[in-house]
Formats: sequence, C-alpha cells, structure tokens
Amino acid sequence: MAKLSLFERRRRRVRTALRARAGGKPRLSVHRTGKHIYAQVIDDAAGKTVAAASTLGAKSSGANVDAAQQVGKDIAAAAKKAGVTTVVFDRGGFLFHGRVKALADAAREGGLEF
Repeated sequence: MAKLSLFERRRRRVRTALRARAGGKPRLSVHRTGKHIYAQVIDDAAGKTVAAASTLGAKSSGANVDAAQQVGKDIAAAAKKAGVTTVVFDRGGFLFHGRVKALADAAREGGLEF
C-alpha cells in the first residue's frame, strides 16, 4: 500500500470524525485551489449534492478572502432554498484558516448552523 500524503491523511481523519458525529446531517464540503474555491452541501445518505456554489464563472477571482465570503453566502442561500438549515462542516484536508474560515463564517451569517 502506498504511503499517503500528509494532506490525504488529514482529509481522511477529518472525514472519519465527521461521519461519527454527523447524525444524518448533510455535509458542507469545501475544496480550494489556487484560483477557485468550491462548496457543496452533500446528503451522504442519498449520495446526492443538495446545493453547490463556487467562484467559477464569478467576476472576482477565487484566490482571495472576499471571493470565499461570497461563496459562503451563496452556499447558505442555496442550502436554505433546498430546505437545509443544519450541516456538518467538512474542511477536507485544508486548515481552518484564511479562505476556508472566511467561507465558513459567511455561511454561518447566511443562516447555516454548524
């Protein structure tokens, strides 16, 4: 078996801990790259994406905190429209800092509870 990278080990550790305490709640999954940031609300029981938002197609670049805050507001609005108010936050292997934190704080302000 190949040795996992530190990022992959952290991602698996976070995801396993989430599954243990999710209690059937949808998961707000965040992924970031150098140019963009993506967020999805996923219903793991049904295996479906309930809501999604990203900086793709947006006028501002995804490489800053302002764009991450906008994605947080967008994902909160999309989740509420789909009838989801409570989620568990899945930061993946990313540290809860900078753009990831900005997205989470904006989603909370938008009405999502986690």
